[in-house]
Amino acid sequence: MSRPPIALTIAGSDPSGGAGVQADLKTFHQHGVYGMAVITLLTAQSTRGVTRVAPCAIDLVLEQLAVVLADLPPAAAKTGALGTPELIEAIADRARDFAFPLVVDPVLISKHGAPLATVDAQHAIARVLLPVAALVTPNAHEAAALTGREVRTLAEAADAARALLDRGARAVLVKAAGLSPPGRAVDILATATAVEEIASEHIATTHTHGTGCTFSAAIVARLAQGLALGPAIHAAKRFITHALRGAPGLGHGIGPVDHFASAPPPP
Repeated sequence: MSRPPIALTIAGSDPSGGAGVQADLKTFHQHGVYGMAVITLLTAQSTRGVTRVAPCAIDLVLEQLAVVLADLPPAAAKTGALGTPELIEAIADRARDFAFPLVVDPVLISKHGAPLATVDAQHAIARVLLPVAALVTPNAHEAAALTGREVRTLAEAADAARALLDRGARAVLVKAAGLSPPGRAVDILATATAVEEIASEHIATTHTHGTGCTFSAAIVARLAQGLALGPAIHAAKRFITHALRGAPGLGHGIGPVDHFASAPPPP
C-alpha cells in the first residue's frame, strides 16, 4: 500500500461521534487520508445537547501539536473549537510557521445552541487566527459574530466574506445554506480575485449535527491530496451533500450526517 496523505485536526472532542475531532477523523478516513487529532477541549454531549465544556491545558495542547508535527508532518490541517483566547493566540503563534495550508473553522456555538467560545475568544480568532488561515469557513452566525454585522441574506454573506478578507484571511467560505432560496444550499466563496456562489441541492433533514466540521474536514482532506483550493471546496461540497442525504437518523435528537458517504476518487 502506498503511503496516504496526512491531515491534522486541532479541535474539540464530541463523545457522541457526530462532530469535532471524531467527525474530522471519520471524514479524513473516508477520503483515504491518514488523520491525526490534537484535542483542545472535552465536551459532554450527545445528539440531544451539550451539558459540559472543559478546555484542555494550553501546555498539553501545544505538546500534542509539537510531537505530532515533529514525527508526522501533515499536508493540510484545520482548527475547530479552540475554547479560550489564550489557546487561540498560542495556536496562531505556532501556525505562522506551518508549511502546509490551515483551514480555520471558527466554531463558536454547537448545533444545539451551547456556546463553545467566549466573546474574547471570538475577538482573538478575528485578530490573530484569520491572518494565518488559507481558508476560513464560518456559517452565517459565525460570520456575523466575527465581523460585527448582520448576515441575513446571501448579499450580506458576501459582504461579510469580503470583510473577513480585509481582516487578513486569504480566502473565506461562508456556509449560507440557511439563507439560500428554496431547494438550494448556497455557500459564498470570496478570494482576493472573485466572489462566487457554490450551490448544491438542499437536503431536507433535521440530522445536521457535525455538518460544519465534516464539510471543513473534507476540504482539508482534498487539500492534503494535492487539490487546489477551489476544486477542494467543490469536491467537499459534493461530499457533504451526499452525507446529509444519507443521514442515518441516529440518536434521539439532532443526529449526525452519514460519514460512510462515498467520496469521489482522489485526483
